[in-house]
Amino acid sequence: MTTDPYGPSDPAKRRSAAMTDGPDRAPARAMLKGTGFTDEDLARPIVGVATTWIETMPCNLNQRELATHVKRGVREAGGTPMELNTIAVSDGVSMGTDGMRASLVSREVIADSIELAARGHSFDGLVCLVGCDKTIPAAVMALARLDIPGLVLYNGSIAPGRFRGRDVTIQDVFEVVGAHAAGRASAGEVHALESVACPGAGACGGQFTANTMSMALDILGISPAGLNGVPAAHPDKAAAAVEAGRLAMRLVRDDVRPSQIVTRDSIDNAIAGIAASGGSTNGVLHLLAIAWELGIPLTIDDFDAIADRTPIVASLTPGGRYVATDLHEAGGVALITRELVGAGLVHPGARNVDGRTLAEIAEAARETPGQQVVVPADRPLSLTGGLAILRGNLAPEGCVVKLAGHERRLHVGPARVFESEEEAFAAVKRRLIEPGDVVVIRYEGPAGGPGMREMLHVTAAIVGEGIGDEVALITDGRFSGATHGLMVGHVAPEAARGGPIAAVQEGDTVVLDVDARELRLEIPDDELAARLAAWTAPEPRETRGVLAKYAALVSSASEGAVTRPR
Repeated sequence: MTTDPYGPSDPAKRRSAAMTDGPDRAPARAMLKGTGFTDEDLARPIVGVATTWIETMPCNLNQRELATHVKRGVREAGGTPMELNTIAVSDGVSMGTDGMRASLVSREVIADSIELAARGHSFDGLVCLVGCDKTIPAAVMALARLDIPGLVLYNGSIAPGRFRGRDVTIQDVFEVVGAHAAGRASAGEVHALESVACPGAGACGGQFTANTMSMALDILGISPAGLNGVPAAHPDKAAAAVEAGRLAMRLVRDDVRPSQIVTRDSIDNAIAGIAASGGSTNGVLHLLAIAWELGIPLTIDDFDAIADRTPIVASLTPGGRYVATDLHEAGGVALITRELVGAGLVHPGARNVDGRTLAEIAEAARETPGQQVVVPADRPLSLTGGLAILRGNLAPEGCVVKLAGHERRLHVGPARVFESEEEAFAAVKRRLIEPGDVVVIRYEGPAGGPGMREMLHVTAAIVGEGIGDEVALITDGRFSGATHGLMVGHVAPEAARGGPIAAVQEGDTVVLDVDARELRLEIPDDELAARLAAWTAPEPRETRGVLAKYAALVSSASEGAVTRPR
């Protein structure tokens, strides 16, 4: 390889040559040399290393360190890494506050900023380091738009905390808030639990949204199989990062693009992985968004069909007993892949960025003797997956119900209507919600929120008060992956855009029937039509800035809540 900047390019510099090669590019090289790069560096393919490091949460806290290992791998494989960073928003920290409106919006901002940095600097390849919930789909969305060789590496799950001799996660902290409101936990107990629940770096430990999406990307193929599952504090994580850097350079050399990895077959596989693990309903939004970026036809009904034929084979919180570090010790995501492949529930020929097919990954699975995290597909924890799609006069465009962790499939009760999450939480805290009620939280959708906040603050308080098994909740907002109980989210169309949820009145009878796949308001059709005809849209909560831009551009939750030109 020549170090002469005016000599022939490395053939793998398919994009960066336009930035670095020839006499005309001397100003660009001068700027890059000012940051420490040499002629030899600039003669090599350039790989962006995008981090979402931020000091507002443990979820992404180890990424600056991991980036150094990724960059080492890129260099060892003959490339030149260039690090960049973008934002993240902590769902756990912002939950229950107005700041939570920023969470889903951040997915678009992260994708936009990675895309812009990669386009602006002519990267030949890209490695994205991700952690907290929205950073994970955002990275894939950026790769999909760019369609340059690259991969996503999850920085790993947090270890569980220990409280009174048992493992705990952030879910326990949210739920103890409800227990405290009900007089079942003291302020001292709340403080003691909060002080040990998050013992260090890494994303939330249950099969909440981050670990759900990490697993989905492993099975989708855009993350190297097995590397995401190495926990954040595990001594093997640094080696995983080095391997990711080396692998990214192999993808650059071979010109393997995301569009060759992320296909309809691989998306179906990822949906099956979410269903089989009792994963977060946010996976619906995020896989719809990824498919949209690549122009792959996908609807929410596809999730229902796949989940209905996919058994739950992993006992992971909040619906099961174990956390992500337990899954890693048991043998990792490959065990779930093995069960899905063996049962004929996935497309075994789908490719991973590491060069193997899903069938080869499944065949290489190594199970720890005596593990109880993953069970055989012919003896599942549940015959059907952890979510379902409902429709009906309350959700003509559909909605998502989480099924993992409870047995209820029918609830009929009076509506308790709230115009915001704060109103609902105040009512729960004052113990105004009674067994049998259907809590309705509206104007929290993608446009109406704006930002489609997660309702964990409310749902966890309901569970913490001890009435989680007797109350249902529906919303045009979202749920955290830590939510459990009979909860329905993503109701579409949303209230702010005139969806039928806007017409629900206090005391109306709501029917939630999973087996019939129906969410219904028990009033005559003409009365519902009259209520909607009399409805007027509320003034938007935001009139300028990023949230107002998002509200103007965002699609329905049933389409992934993506922003797109109108």
